[in-house]
Amino acid sequence: MFVGKVVGSIVSTRKNENLIGSKFMVVEPLAELGGTSANIVAIDNVGAGIGEVVLVATGSAARIGCNMADAPVDAAIVGIVDSGIGLNNHEHN
Repeated sequence: MFVGKVVGSIVSTRKNENLIGSKFMVVEPLAELGGTSANIVAIDNVGAGIGEVVLVATGSAARIGCNMADAPVDAAIVGIVDSGIGLNNHEHN
């Protein structure tokens, strides 16, 4: 799991049938909280918005965390961060 900031969204009209109705967001891992990879696309079923700081689960935990065991999901937003250490420089709701 990592902490990141939602920096955009992706619209896909043609996708795997298990992903129909899903919202996709682009998340930038926060380097000051240990994020080391490039931006990632994550499925969002918690209603995160652009600019919000979020918790992202990856791998099989992502499928379990969003109740999509049979979907091709490897990253899922599982929480919206309200506050925390190291978040002073990030504006969010």
